[in-house]
Amino acid sequence: MTELKFWNTLTRAKEEFTPIDPDNVRMYVCGPTVYDYAHIGNARPAIVFDVLFRLLRHVYGEDHVTYVRNLTDVDDKINARALRDYPDLPLNEAIAKVTEKTADRYHKDVAALGCLPPTHEPRATAHIDGMIRMIQRLIDKGNAYVTSGREGREVLFSVGSMPDYGKLSNRKLEDQQAGARIAVEDHKRNAADFVLWKESASDEPGWDGVFTEAGESVTIHGRPGWHIECSVMSEHHLGETFDIHGGGLDLIFPHHENEIAQSCCAHGNDRMANLWMHNGFLQVEGRKMSKSEGNFVTIAELLETEKFGGRKWPGEVLRLAMLMTHYREPIDFSVKRLEEAHSIWKKFADWSMSIKSQYGSEITFERADPIVEYLADDLAVYRTLSTLNDVGRAALAGDMLKAKQFVSTLALLGFENLDLESQRITDLSQHVTGLSKFVPVEMEGLIDQRLAFIAAKNWAEADKIRDELLEQGIQLKDGKDPETGERVTTWEVKR
Repeated sequence: MTELKFWNTLTRAKEEFTPIDPDNVRMYVCGPTVYDYAHIGNARPAIVFDVLFRLLRHVYGEDHVTYVRNLTDVDDKINARALRDYPDLPLNEAIAKVTEKTADRYHKDVAALGCLPPTHEPRATAHIDGMIRMIQRLIDKGNAYVTSGREGREVLFSVGSMPDYGKLSNRKLEDQQAGARIAVEDHKRNAADFVLWKESASDEPGWDGVFTEAGESVTIHGRPGWHIECSVMSEHHLGETFDIHGGGLDLIFPHHENEIAQSCCAHGNDRMANLWMHNGFLQVEGRKMSKSEGNFVTIAELLETEKFGGRKWPGEVLRLAMLMTHYREPIDFSVKRLEEAHSIWKKFADWSMSIKSQYGSEITFERADPIVEYLADDLAVYRTLSTLNDVGRAALAGDMLKAKQFVSTLALLGFENLDLESQRITDLSQHVTGLSKFVPVEMEGLIDQRLAFIAAKNWAEADKIRDELLEQGIQLKDGKDPETGERVTTWEVKR
């Protein structure tokens, strides 16, 4: 079996991955809060952990991996958006409309990005009873307490009750206290204590939470804090301790730190998940993405409008743009990056189409094992993409094993359907006008493909590329390198 190694945020080391139960490898990833359309930053964890999901299914079997990605559908931002967008409706109806619309759009977006549906997609509102039970367990164990704050009654988690609080983010509690800029609120025992349950105002959604402390019961009509939701949903679907917990780097503190605190204290365990994986930050055109900066862009806008770079971008291009950089490194999301991803994608699409045309059903239905060497080493997708260049050229030159490997690896990366000949020609003609800077990188892939056909003496396919380009106003010229004597091809636009 393939040996997998991943960087563990918890231990700050790359570790060999050994699942608790190889027959049921379990992974939880924090999903979106469905108050607005998902932005491009939300796309990165969806894509990264989809690749991990695919890799785990390849290694352990499709029926032996359970992937849970939640939807947060109870949140103050959702309440605010509901009041703004549907002021004439009762709040609960307005909230339902907001969450239904945004969740549907999220599903459409991530599908366009090539992401498989998770095994389970729980919603927070379906697990309120479980949250109330876990909160009561924490109260019983002395890890939580009922109090009254400025906005009403609350149940807070007592961080001082957990000796190793801060182990994921490497933040010591005493350092947080010493560096606090505000005084501890009167109703808190510690400035870092966080909300498990908070009272709702009369015009806010809520549930009756009955909590007992020191023999006295209190009913708080309220709603859960953010962190308790994931602790309960992950336990429900994956158990008290599971294999992998993932999300963005921004979630390490406080969200994931607080998840660990709640879950470990509630269950009496020293770990919530054995492996913690986090993808790096994303900025747009060199700046932090924000609406005030004017560089906030949603996945839907990239797919369906010409807001970014003056054109729409295929979901495969957006996916590739995310995978060209190692998942733990930061990404500068830019038009230039998308153009580069588009060039690579079109090249692989052309090659895939030609390979399937050349080998037929043998490629489609009898795939070889994909390239997993680099994916198994902390999801180094960018190294796999580099290797695919050589594999693809060998495939076009007549290597059947490489052909199967090329198609199989693309499928493993989430690029299952790349037979896009008509789209390739259409897109190419759009970029020829005005000698766009995008044309040279497009042409490089087409010229490489044609040279591979020539080397394989596949004259029909080589001539086909030449003739199609000529129809679009681009003429290829063959010659020899004066130093090496090798065939070289240049191109020019026919006026």
